[in-house]
Amino acid sequence: MSSVPDAASDYVQRTGNLLFFAGKGPRGSTGTVSAEVRVEQTYQGSGKTGLILLAVLRTKLGTFARVTRIAKVIGMVNVVPDFGDPPKVSNDCSDLSVEVFGDPGRHTRTPAGIGSLRRQIIVEIESIIEVTG
Repeated sequence: MSSVPDAASDYVQRTGNLLFFAGKGPRGSTGTVSAEVRVEQTYQGSGKTGLILLAVLRTKLGTFARVTRIAKVIGMVNVVPDFGDPPKVSNDCSDLSVEVFGDPGRHTRTPAGIGSLRRQIIVEIESIIEVTG
């Protein structure tokens, strides 16, 4: 088995009714959040990542109807040491979750500033999703 995921199922592990999604990041959005990189730019990277997670979820389940709750979202933001607002960066992904799923899309969230992310992506997001069947 390859250590590099090559299919949607490799990015997701199921335990009972919970799906654990490996971290995903936006394509083409690189850099470090600082005074020079505006939060609005990184907010859009979070939304792009949310769309990627939705695509993987749809591939895994075949439908969104089986989703009962977006339980948790973990947003890791590539930041300079003095940047103090990682939650703002991951808001777009959270907003998208509520837009798509309504109240079941409301989740707990852990936003964290990280000193470096793979390939210098601006944000990486993991999620835990409760499903039926």
